[in-house]
Amino acid sequence: MSFDLFQLVPAVYRLRDAQLAQTMQLLTPAEQADLNTLTAQSLTTQLSSDQQAQLTQLTAKASRGPLQSLLMVIAEQIAAVEYDLAQLYDDQFIETCAQWVIPYIGDLIGYQSVHGIAPSIDNPRTEVATTISLRRRKGTVLVMEQLARDVTGWGAHAVEFFRVLADTQYMNHIRLANHYAPDLRRWQPGLYIDTGFDLTAHKVDVRRIASGRGRYNIQNIGIFLWSLGAYSITDAPATAAATNAGTGQLCYRFSSLEMDIPLFHRAVSQGEEITSAAEPFNVSDRLRRRVLCTDLERGVGAQYYGTNNSLVLYLNSEPLNPYQIQVANLSGADGSWANLPTTNLYAAVVDPELGRIALPPPSAGSSAPLLTVSYFYGFNADMGGGEYSRSSGFVVTNDEWVVPFPDPRYATLQDAINYAIGQFPLNSTIAVEVAGSTTYPIAGPLTVDLPAGTTLELRAADLSRPTLMLDGEIDLTGDATSTFILNGFVVAAAANMIPGSGTPPAALLHLSALRPGGTISLLEKVNLTHCTLVPGWSVATTGAPTQPSAPAIIVEPSTVEVIGQKAIVGAIRASALASINFCDSIIDATDPTQVAYAALDGASGGGSLTLTGCTVVGKVHAELFAMISDSIIWAALAAADKWVSGLVADRKQQGCVRFSFIPVNAVTPRRFECVEQALASPMPLFFSLRYGHPAYAKLLPATDDSIRRGASDGSEMGAFHFVLAPQRESDLQIRMQEYLPVGLEFGLIYQT
Repeated sequence: MSFDLFQLVPAVYRLRDAQLAQTMQLLTPAEQADLNTLTAQSLTTQLSSDQQAQLTQLTAKASRGPLQSLLMVIAEQIAAVEYDLAQLYDDQFIETCAQWVIPYIGDLIGYQSVHGIAPSIDNPRTEVATTISLRRRKGTVLVMEQLARDVTGWGAHAVEFFRVLADTQYMNHIRLANHYAPDLRRWQPGLYIDTGFDLTAHKVDVRRIASGRGRYNIQNIGIFLWSLGAYSITDAPATAAATNAGTGQLCYRFSSLEMDIPLFHRAVSQGEEITSAAEPFNVSDRLRRRVLCTDLERGVGAQYYGTNNSLVLYLNSEPLNPYQIQVANLSGADGSWANLPTTNLYAAVVDPELGRIALPPPSAGSSAPLLTVSYFYGFNADMGGGEYSRSSGFVVTNDEWVVPFPDPRYATLQDAINYAIGQFPLNSTIAVEVAGSTTYPIAGPLTVDLPAGTTLELRAADLSRPTLMLDGEIDLTGDATSTFILNGFVVAAAANMIPGSGTPPAALLHLSALRPGGTISLLEKVNLTHCTLVPGWSVATTGAPTQPSAPAIIVEPSTVEVIGQKAIVGAIRASALASINFCDSIIDATDPTQVAYAALDGASGGGSLTLTGCTVVGKVHAELFAMISDSIIWAALAAADKWVSGLVADRKQQGCVRFSFIPVNAVTPRRFECVEQALASPMPLFFSLRYGHPAYAKLLPATDDSIRRGASDGSEMGAFHFVLAPQRESDLQIRMQEYLPVGLEFGLIYQT
């Protein structure tokens, strides 16, 4: 308040109150001791700001009488009333109201609270304010499109299906673009048919759209969703086909693993407020041949091709202009691709649907040019490494202890690691940071042996996704209380890395039992974060694993704990006393009948296993399931299999399996709210279980709700539990009811 009540009291009462204060002991013994100490100290030295504040507070309390103390309590209550009166006007507006008022304003306008998964609606104040703004356009299709985009955080497009009905038109409202038959002279109708951008006329569908079956009817509105994201790869070398030397052709692939992948295009934002309906370039989707071909004809006005767009090719570090590129179907086996260029009319031929590039044959005596590319690929979430931000998880934040690579000081990555290990006497935590999204061939085994009490972080630089192409395993050992962290890499085997050739590599990552000197490895912890150890070691051009039965990780020491976070790895073999803990990850043995987790012999029980929000493809046998939660174990038995089930725990008296899908006849400790595989019972439905597919390990929306909404928090089981896709759907369904015109129905239709 603006005045002191005690100063309004007559002076005689203030004097009497002060006299009473002098006769009373108002401080506790501890407070009196502090006051005496500070008073004596102030006479000889300068007090700090905190000490001076404490001295002032204690002095005031010691001289404050009972009347003054009473009036101070009354003044506090008067100040609270004064604040409420001053805030009363501000509480009329959502922008300035107090936090506790927000639900009441929301209730006045009929706002229904949602989970707030997407960043655009995670603030209740902003969401209520946006609701007030959208109410001015309530019932329009653009509002519903904006709701779908903001609430889910995915690409979205709303379609009024009555606009594409093949019916007799009202003469006072002629729709000239709505032809009964499609225009076969144009390619767009065929490419976009049955998608969110389909303008072809359709017959009436009397099934209800809310059931997910019907579409085209007068009262139906379709909300099309693109849930896959487009992830960038910047300035990476194109991967030459293995057959180039024999054929004389210059054939390349975008993928660093030399497999065919569909290219995606990034979504161009419609702005904070949507004022026009989404176009195909406003959502992240596959980049089609005809779409790219038409785009290249625009030259500098291209939306998909060019620097800072979705695709660009560089020859000898110079970007090709759109008129130097031809789009063609380059399908066919390596060495016999279709439509290979024979002249230099175009500098490059691109097939975005297969992720292939072909260059004209080089002239006699000239070498092949350096071809680098920037492009986007599709995936469901930030997992397995990529050009998304990971810096918040970095352990080493002081640049003084970060060893960069590549660097003129080190010829190889092994040299950089050896240099970092040599710096451990000066600091116990050091990082080796690899820059760029290029491919680094690693000759021979990559050996890491850590001293006692040290931590080595081998990480990709933020916003980078390097690929380590091994021709020998990563051999990891260490002394007591040492830790190794692998962050942000894609690790795969080169073509010459084959089990049983020479000194046979056993796995991509091998935690050996013995250190190089012959002593026992006492490595304490290995952390795999945002990285991929390619299932099956590597992939063929078709995406099939090259070594489907080879494990990606072998854990021999009994003292070590292996932790995986948002990682994709192949099969794991672990000693009985090791500890394996994975969260929000995929463990893929390449086939449900293969062994995803077991002991070193591949059959008996491996060490203690903890899975939280994971998808496991393959059989699992562990000594102990410490905890399996919100996970999917997708396993099956082969015809001559000796396993009793695809999921076996040797110790059933300890541990827990909860909110998970498990194989038939699983041998587990106590269960809670699990779904067991059985004939005619719900099962997970995957888009694909082949690594490299854009929808790898992603559940179909048609998956039964006991699995798709069966996790502990109502989300889906499996590796993409953290995406919270069902909650996003629920949020959208709640919000759509507020804006849907009377008598209309809507349905959610996934495009990716």
